[in-house]
Amino acid sequence: MVTVDGMQVVCPADTWVDMGELVGRGRPVGLDDLIVLGDACATRLGAVEPLRVALGRRTRPRGKRTLQEALGLIRFGSASPMESVVRVMFVRAGLPEPLLNEPVHASDGSGRLLGFGDLVWKIHRPGKKPVKVIGEYQGEEFHASDEQREHDKHRRRGFERDGWTVQEIWKSDVSDDQARRALVERMAWSLRVPADELRLSEVSPRFFSQHAIDVAIQRGMRNGGSPRW
Repeated sequence: MVTVDGMQVVCPADTWVDMGELVGRGRPVGLDDLIVLGDACATRLGAVEPLRVALGRRTRPRGKRTLQEALGLIRFGSASPMESVVRVMFVRAGLPEPLLNEPVHASDGSGRLLGFGDLVWKIHRPGKKPVKVIGEYQGEEFHASDEQREHDKHRRRGFERDGWTVQEIWKSDVSDDQARRALVERMAWSLRVPADELRLSEVSPRFFSQHAIDVAIQRGMRNGGSPRW
């Protein structure tokens, strides 16, 4: 327990583990929900380790396998649920994992801060020019106004003048599998990732853990039919 404004409440790490009670067939919480919530908890706590410790303290908690699978994809630094969703989709689809909300400094040696990138890739390959890409998730609630668009445009120009490729990501880019595949292919081109290294079949959000999927497949095979959810 922790105290917030004079009231005792369950701490973020244990709250995340408690969400395992809502995992399972016919229940409302799935794998990707736990990753998004875990990212938020880790960022608030300053590290992923408190979630690992909280899960390790429990004896056979409900949803343990899904919590463990989610834990492997939780990262510190995400500033919004959609940043978490997009990051996980990119990694599953075969793109390198980005840094989250990373400070981007001018490359002229001045140390001048150009801004923070939502998703930042700086890839060094032997004998080749570094690949520098920033993915910016543009939430419509915050980035749709004329004033904010002008601010974003000015900030983007600063990144691009320093040699960065900036890819804006909107809600429509993750609205369905076709849009998600197109987004992954666009980011892969910027990151110089060959198309044959992509796993475009993995762009869909995941609700069930791999263990739950395997169990359902085995059950279906035993019953001579399809997986039963």
